[in-house]
Amino acid sequence: MKPAHIEAFFATLQAANPNPETELVYSSRFELLVAVLLSAQATDVGVNKATRRLFALAPTPQRMLQLGEAGVIDCIKTLGLFRSKAQHLMQTCRMLVDLHGGQVPSAREALEALPGVGRKTANVVLNVAFGEPTMAVDTHIFRVANRTGLAPGRNPLAVEQGLLRRIPAPYQLHAHHWLILHGRYVCQARRPLCASCQVRPFCDQGSALESAPF
Repeated sequence: MKPAHIEAFFATLQAANPNPETELVYSSRFELLVAVLLSAQATDVGVNKATRRLFALAPTPQRMLQLGEAGVIDCIKTLGLFRSKAQHLMQTCRMLVDLHGGQVPSAREALEALPGVGRKTANVVLNVAFGEPTMAVDTHIFRVANRTGLAPGRNPLAVEQGLLRRIPAPYQLHAHHWLILHGRYVCQARRPLCASCQVRPFCDQGSALESAPF
């Protein structure tokens, strides 16, 4: 993607959705952390169904520890990898209580030290809960960044670094959500909806299709 097109790309996404939000349902930083931790290899819809009951029973790390691993498993057993997720969640809650006063830390190093929390999960929490302009590269963002030419890269970290270099500062806070939603609903993996894509003129593949002879 040409540098001159990047501003227009994000201005178009912003105009269509000025205040994008995660589709995970949560009411606190702790619930956000739990939801993101559970979202690996699961859809947001599936996570929201599982956490509806889980959060009603255990909305804090202290209550989660009281619920116990068996109780957590009973709530999240519809999700993939539910046993390992329950184990990581219990370990994370113990660390939150013992090391952070039951609060979700705002430092990347502290977040990534929690069991089951990798760079992507930490980036989501830092962005959504603490308002930092981080870039959590999931499968949707990885695809959109490479397909559009916005920030091609062979792995998530390369794409993350490329996006942070190329996205103009005014758009960095919400770029993570714009790109996820665009990849989820428009720039889909198997059948991208190029014909109805608002940012097609700025995309490497979209502009190539428009200029191709038929």
